[in-house]
Amino acid sequence: MPERGGTILVVDDDAGLRRVIQHNLEEAGYNVMLAEDGETGFRLFQQTHPRLVLTDVRMGGLGGLELLTRIKAYSPDALVVVVTAFGSLEEAVKAIRLGAYDYLGKPFSREQLVLAVSKALAFQGLTRENRKLKAALSSRKHRVLLGDSPQMQAVHNLIRRMATAEAPVLILGESGTGKELVARQLHRQGARRKGPFVVVNCAAIPEKLLESELFGHLRGAFPGAARNHRGKFDQADGGTLFLDEVGELPAELQSKLLHVLRENEITPVGGKAHRINVRVISATNRNLETEISCGRFCRNLYSRLAVLPLSLPPLRDREEDIPLLAQHFLDRYSGDRNLSLSREALSALQCYPWPGNVRELENLMERLAILARADLVERDELPLKILTCGMSGARRVVHLPPDGYSLEEIEKQAILQALALCSWNRTRAAEFLRISSPLLTSRIEKYDLVPEQREAAGISLESS
Repeated sequence: MPERGGTILVVDDDAGLRRVIQHNLEEAGYNVMLAEDGETGFRLFQQTHPRLVLTDVRMGGLGGLELLTRIKAYSPDALVVVVTAFGSLEEAVKAIRLGAYDYLGKPFSREQLVLAVSKALAFQGLTRENRKLKAALSSRKHRVLLGDSPQMQAVHNLIRRMATAEAPVLILGESGTGKELVARQLHRQGARRKGPFVVVNCAAIPEKLLESELFGHLRGAFPGAARNHRGKFDQADGGTLFLDEVGELPAELQSKLLHVLRENEITPVGGKAHRINVRVISATNRNLETEISCGRFCRNLYSRLAVLPLSLPPLRDREEDIPLLAQHFLDRYSGDRNLSLSREALSALQCYPWPGNVRELENLMERLAILARADLVERDELPLKILTCGMSGARRVVHLPPDGYSLEEIEKQAILQALALCSWNRTRAAEFLRISSPLLTSRIEKYDLVPEQREAAGISLESS
């Protein structure tokens, strides 16, 4: 079928041939615009940007080859087919060398004309799709989990070890820390990398539609189900399903997801159960142990999802990664400009707590790439909230002795005080410290903390 969008510009000084070409192409479903000479043709090309130019080579005034040269200089990607006289192979070869897509020798039939045009437009469509694919691949290539800090090195080591397994992974971390990037890396580095990677944002889908989105439905299963629908589990068969914001799942769906993880089978709405082959990776910014204690999340489901837990550190805990990340995002959004941040600007960025984490940093770098006054971004170009961060008015929590103190001991005392305030309830203490329960447990084991311990002398940690 011909592609009907856009217009074909026909340039020929033979009025009779112009009308014949116009008639044949319009009958085939194309829109046609006519020009009686090369100068008029080039002017119309500049004004209307047709999808294809069909031009005779031999015309009075501006000839077809000269018109082709002008068009390609003006728009290198323009699609041009030239019409040559019978036996003029030399002209055809020259036209191809100048950038014509194809040539059509006189006399030609209606079928030859339509075929030449449809082939040219099909090539153009393929070229556009190829560019889109390259752009998508380039964008994906640049979206990697960056960071050389010890925390991120530990994350990368865990990803490498977890990727080869089939067990479910639960990625824990605040919003904007890169949980989906981790999920994609787990998929790309695993045995299922040739299979599909399907993303479901559990918080973005209305509760009434969530079961159908996950498990699919059959035609007539409920009012409005006009046709069969493959759910996300079926779409991910042989690959990986990423359940983002899994903590938002309603209770009924939690029990059904638990069944899927236990039995490796799903039941579409209105259909029969069938087996699936999917690795499940999930993520949440919630403390699921707290949700369990409040009765909002199923403990058995948590145990199934968190066979391999992976915690992502917030950006404020890896400030040494900020220069690398900031420059990476500046490069992505600055186009041909060679932008960089001054030392003072970087210092201000490293003092800011980044409540929105890496996503907030990326958004800021995109803004700076657009608004930067010069190639070196100065401190005064940063938002006021970053410039004023850490100035007077902020409450001091840690009071250090004048002769110095061990950073590990500060962490140990902070954990001890939080546990004491929470009556040694680890779930509440983890929430108080704004860390995950597994991380708190690892710190308790690291420092060998027990309820009998008391706060050491030499440092005060205010709790009010």
